[in-house]
Amino acid sequence: MLYLALLVWAPLPLGSNRPWAWALLAIWVLALALCWLAGYINGRYAYPTILGDTWPMLLCGLLWLGYVWLQLIPLPVDFLEMLSPQAARWHIAAAAPATPGAAPLTLDAHATLEAACKSTAYIAFFALSLILLQDRGRIRFAAYALIASGVLQALYGSLISLQSAGDVAAGTFANRNHYAAYLTMCLSVGIGVLIANLSNEQGQSWGRFFRNLIRWVISPKMALRLGLVVMVIALVLTRSRMGNISFFISLLVTGVIGLLLAKRATKSMVILLVSLIAVDVFLVGTYFGTQRVIERIARTTMKAEDRGEHAAWTVDMWKDYPVFGSGLGSFPVVYPRYAGEKAWWTYTHAHNDYLEFGAETGVIGLSLLGLMVLLSFAAALRAQYLRRDPLMRGLSFAAMMGILALMIHSFVDFGLQIPANALTFMLLLAFAWISLHHGRNNA
Repeated sequence: MLYLALLVWAPLPLGSNRPWAWALLAIWVLALALCWLAGYINGRYAYPTILGDTWPMLLCGLLWLGYVWLQLIPLPVDFLEMLSPQAARWHIAAAAPATPGAAPLTLDAHATLEAACKSTAYIAFFALSLILLQDRGRIRFAAYALIASGVLQALYGSLISLQSAGDVAAGTFANRNHYAAYLTMCLSVGIGVLIANLSNEQGQSWGRFFRNLIRWVISPKMALRLGLVVMVIALVLTRSRMGNISFFISLLVTGVIGLLLAKRATKSMVILLVSLIAVDVFLVGTYFGTQRVIERIARTTMKAEDRGEHAAWTVDMWKDYPVFGSGLGSFPVVYPRYAGEKAWWTYTHAHNDYLEFGAETGVIGLSLLGLMVLLSFAAALRAQYLRRDPLMRGLSFAAMMGILALMIHSFVDFGLQIPANALTFMLLLAFAWISLHHGRNNA
């Protein structure tokens, strides 16, 4: 219950993007992990075999944590000059007139310490998800908890937006784009659960198909379908350009992958995917403002947007710290030197997760993060091809769609810097591995 409560709580205090909120989130996760570890040591819990199956991902996660904490360790200045000349230069300048005997890779030790604590909590949550979601009932509870959180967020955000004419929906998040990213992940899981609940009969007659369809309409599954509609309405009301684009592109791409790997797609799955696009996009979206989102996209120009310039300045920053970065979380301190007075306002993030992680952790850090995501996507893709269990196929669909959507959105935003989104994303990565390895001998 505490694990499920954590999923619902995470987005409530402004996406947990405040010091007290992310600290509570980290303590919550680590307390759950330590409780399980104590039970395992005392013999109350058995060692989950899935941890052995997911060793490549766990190894990358441990290497990432080791690398981030390494950025905090003071190194001899001569050695630091070989690893990161620019970092050594700034540490020497800050210590003038005395020369420091040792200094860390990071240029902002406090921010990197915070980021290292967050990273530790995220990796622990991933491992905890693998450990706790060992049976089908728990997997479904976790999926439905995330869907319920998404529906509550959608209802709250939509009501506030519709009551205040002209306001965009942002839910309990401070930024509508981060809210859109969260809704996209919840929608991905919701669609995956819907697919898992579809009839798996092949070659059934159209008469039988429509009888099953009517039963489905009057069943509790219809409540799930209506929940997805509510979340789509909220997503459109965010007016987030990339939030909506990433959702629809990921749905189309993952839908095509799912149909191709199904070898013989059921009528139910085809009808569901068509209805998701037709009903949600064209009917619901038209009424609640898809046209306004399209107009925002059409008005977007390089002259109107300054994100391109900021991306270029972030690349300049990365060039000075190419291999080891300037320290995870150090962007707000280091970046102003590259933007200077040319920036209209101060950016605390790069509006591009790839560039920000690259500048802060260098090629090594970005490679480790990228490998974790690619391994998880490959696991979900393999599960979509190998598994015949409807729940595992639905779970792999959810993981692929959510991962793809966040990767697209991250090109123009910093959604993964928001603790609630990062935590939810780790659950999607866990779903990818669970869908491949859970009950493998049975299906």
